[in-house]
Amino acid sequence: MEIGIVGKPNAGKSTFFSALTEVPVEIASYPFTTIEPNRGVGYIPIKCPHIDVSDHCNPRAGYCKNGIRYVPVEIIDVAGLVPGAHEGKGLGNKFLDDLRKADGLIHVIDLSGSSSLTGEIKSPGTYDPDKEVQYLIDELAYWVEGIIERGWKRSSRGIALEGKKIEDFIAEKVAGLGISREEVISALRESSVDLNNIDNWSKEMFFIFSRTLLEKSKPIIIAGNKADISSEKNIDFIKSKYGNKVVITSGDYELTLKKAAKHNLIDYSAGASVFQYVKEMNPSQKMALEKIEKYLGIHKSTGIEKALTKLVFDLLHYVVIFPVQDEGKYTDGSGNILPDAILVKQGATPRDIAYKVHTDLGDNFIKAINAKTGMVIGHNYTATMGDVIKIVSKN
Repeated sequence: MEIGIVGKPNAGKSTFFSALTEVPVEIASYPFTTIEPNRGVGYIPIKCPHIDVSDHCNPRAGYCKNGIRYVPVEIIDVAGLVPGAHEGKGLGNKFLDDLRKADGLIHVIDLSGSSSLTGEIKSPGTYDPDKEVQYLIDELAYWVEGIIERGWKRSSRGIALEGKKIEDFIAEKVAGLGISREEVISALRESSVDLNNIDNWSKEMFFIFSRTLLEKSKPIIIAGNKADISSEKNIDFIKSKYGNKVVITSGDYELTLKKAAKHNLIDYSAGASVFQYVKEMNPSQKMALEKIEKYLGIHKSTGIEKALTKLVFDLLHYVVIFPVQDEGKYTDGSGNILPDAILVKQGATPRDIAYKVHTDLGDNFIKAINAKTGMVIGHNYTATMGDVIKIVSKN
């Protein structure tokens, strides 16, 4: 799985990325600080099942702290997007190409209203952050539209003659964007385009379909960033307008907390609502942390991990499961306790899980056992969050 971090220049994308992944990047208040994409790993927290059988576990990837398992997800931070990016303005073409394989997007907006759509810095409250939400979705939709519409007139006339279905025709066009045939079918149905007259689609039809397809294939969570310097009016407006598709965030505060924890000034777990002071610090450090402490009291977290978690679980509809070989001890063949935590789509069956672990396991699948209950689970069983599953195969 790959998650893209997107937004205009100076929305705080690079700070957000660094706070999420702890990968150091260049952060500056001028447009296009990021040119080449930054890559790193973010972590999704989930209660670890090891507490049922042991006082620890042995993660092969990610880590576990205080009974919380942090499951890794690949993150890419791409160049800032300006209006007209789909036409090549700014670093638009490069930005869009970098997003081809992203499963979902975190759209970082400047909630404080201190930067324009092109990244020009002013005082907080100068600009309307809602405009950032609208233009980015449109830019991405125009990008998808351009790919679909290219050569459409010439190729669409041959669909009926060749006996090809329109969903297959479009799926071939967008295969390079990681968009599935099923998502194309769903978008065709919901956008209500004219399937009987496809060679005469209007520009508006192409755009409506492309926007619907984008919503289906690359869900977007809005990270209302710079909330630490934003007005309550902006925060309340964005929350009321976008509901569960927005998370209020402060990349600066999360980055500060992680740096303080790394220097053993505080004990802090990513995404937590509180932290503990560990040792004495100078007055300026104490003042900064007390300010963050007050912010956490109001917002309950910096929102950085929450944005990733909400995207993966609520919009992309994944769950975390733990495959094991010994269902009684929750171990693999070498005695490691819950070494793997893997993401699977909601509705995944035991055979789907087997294929996710290894192709041979799926090919030779016989049955599966729910380690928490000790019961054999049927082919129609669907995975739920935190399941511990043993796959039984022919080999």
